[in-house]
Amino acid sequence: MLEIKDLTIIVNDRYLVKNLSFTLNKFDKLAIIGEEGNGKSTLLKCILGICDYATITGTIITKENKIGYLEQSISESNLHKKVYDYLFTDDNDYYNKINYLYKHLNTIKLEDTILDQTLSTLSGGEKVKINILKLLLDEYDIYFLDEPTNDLDIETLEWLESFINNCQKTIIYISHDETLLSNTANAILHLEQTKKKKDCRHTYLKTTYDEYVTDRLRSIEKQFQVSKNEKREYDKQQAKLKQIMNKVEHQQNTISRSDPHGVRLLKKKMHSIKSQERKLEEKEITETPDIEESINFFFNDVYIPKNKIILNLDIPELKIKDKILSKNIKLDIIGNTHLCIIGSNGVGKSTLIKEIYKNLKDRTDIKVGYMPQNYEDILGKYEYVLDFISPSKSDYDITLARTYLGNMKFTHEETTGKIKDLSNGTKAKLILAYLVLNNFNVLILDEPTRNVSPLSNPVIRNVLKNFKGTIISISHDRKYILEVVDNLYVLTENGLSKI
Repeated sequence: MLEIKDLTIIVNDRYLVKNLSFTLNKFDKLAIIGEEGNGKSTLLKCILGICDYATITGTIITKENKIGYLEQSISESNLHKKVYDYLFTDDNDYYNKINYLYKHLNTIKLEDTILDQTLSTLSGGEKVKINILKLLLDEYDIYFLDEPTNDLDIETLEWLESFINNCQKTIIYISHDETLLSNTANAILHLEQTKKKKDCRHTYLKTTYDEYVTDRLRSIEKQFQVSKNEKREYDKQQAKLKQIMNKVEHQQNTISRSDPHGVRLLKKKMHSIKSQERKLEEKEITETPDIEESINFFFNDVYIPKNKIILNLDIPELKIKDKILSKNIKLDIIGNTHLCIIGSNGVGKSTLIKEIYKNLKDRTDIKVGYMPQNYEDILGKYEYVLDFISPSKSDYDITLARTYLGNMKFTHEETTGKIKDLSNGTKAKLILAYLVLNNFNVLILDEPTRNVSPLSNPVIRNVLKNFKGTIISISHDRKYILEVVDNLYVLTENGLSKI
């Protein structure tokens, strides 16, 4: 059992959580959701007692349960290690776990040859799998999983869903994968930042993700309608009082001083009107919902003719250094195709999409925008957000950039701050805003929805679905593939084939 009582977390004078309380038992599968930078990972670290940058009050009771923690990424200090040395501390450790090792290697579709590879040479998905494997080799009572779905191929995502559903332990996890959330969660903790991130709130419910989203949307719509109706009635009453007040003021200005009784009556009437006005102003009106995930962005004036040749690709061998990943890759793309490439982890999808970008980036008849898997590939040379989003520094461009970032729910501090201080999800939104502002008509996107909140992702998918240019993408997001993509390809060691 895990019990949290009145937990409050403050980072840099900002409340991430206030008076949070909940209890989890065996078989509970709690999904923590919320926008980027809201403290989801910080919450896990605080419960584990490994957060050194937050002020914490409240009670955390773990009942001596052994907790396994899957971090978002492998630390830099471990990347030089071979997989074998990362998984096992000594030979006895290996012999105690060898049976589990081969069972789980097979389950997550990894060959035992990976044990001799250095962690730094693995793909993003392979690193996630190795972290999951490390977790499975020990006996834990509670699992904490921080973004376990990042970079996983679809086959492994489906295995992870099965693992979460069939595991007879408590699992607390953070994920942006809506399909996984829909298929696994039986409790939801939603962390929100309100009042332009000056305050916070949380919602904890024992319910499924789909039920939570449906009920939330229904509640928001109802609150919007109530607020709208109350505001309309307020304005109507205020206008009526104003009309009466103007009439009485006119009568007061024109009444003869020789009629003291009439003057007293008008004064009494004005006093009554002002009393009604004060009561009306004191009346509380239902607030318009402060919805954090209501991002708003769209592409303007982007168009490519349907018969325009975008790409004729022919790669005899796709390689990283001397390692051949795939052979005989051929790909022809025309017009406003929305294309997606899938495939197993480590097969070379990101390497291929980098080659496609190199092939297209210098073309003058199209305008190509790129969102890499590693955001630092394009953000790394910039210090401040505005340096990247508005390099010209003109007043017009800066104003436009601020407007778009505001639509993406950036705060003033984030807009004017340093890129290194942004969460991965906020960096993803920054790159999306950059793609919009530059009116690119060919988008090359490596996992565009990967780090963005599941509550914002529907907006992003809808914008990309209606994009009038060409999209060449990699994704394991099953909703993205279903809603945005019209041409799906799978990359294997033998080449690229259309599904």
